[in-house]
Amino acid sequence: MNMHVQTIEVAGQRLTLLPETEYLKLLVRAGSPTPELHMPPMPAKLPSGNYPAREYLRASIAREIIRTRRRLGLSQAELARRAGLAIAHLNRLERAKGNPTAATVAKIDAALKAAEKEALSGKKRGASTCGDLRRVRR
Repeated sequence: MNMHVQTIEVAGQRLTLLPETEYLKLLVRAGSPTPELHMPPMPAKLPSGNYPAREYLRASIAREIIRTRRRLGLSQAELARRAGLAIAHLNRLERAKGNPTAATVAKIDAALKAAEKEALSGKKRGASTCGDLRRVRR
């Protein structure tokens, strides 16, 4: 693993600091679910018991992009570059503030799948780690 690790001492106890992406990778290897860190909130239910469709779709897409991007160890800047998007646009989508078009979702999906393929090329073939964003477009 190529990572920058720093050790500090707090209250007489040695602690190790590491990048969040490496921490998330360790959690996945240990079988723990990926924590919902810095995820956009899901909208509250309406009085009818339903969710507001537009807000629910935005949050669902944003969460899937974030989970998959983190699992693959990509930064927003790297994913935006691979998908051919402006970083600010991807940032808005990940904050569930933008309205993604089908074409934009397809670009992100393709970039994430290509990154997954690269990650798996040096590893043993196994279960897929990449979600399929196309399923949320139906």
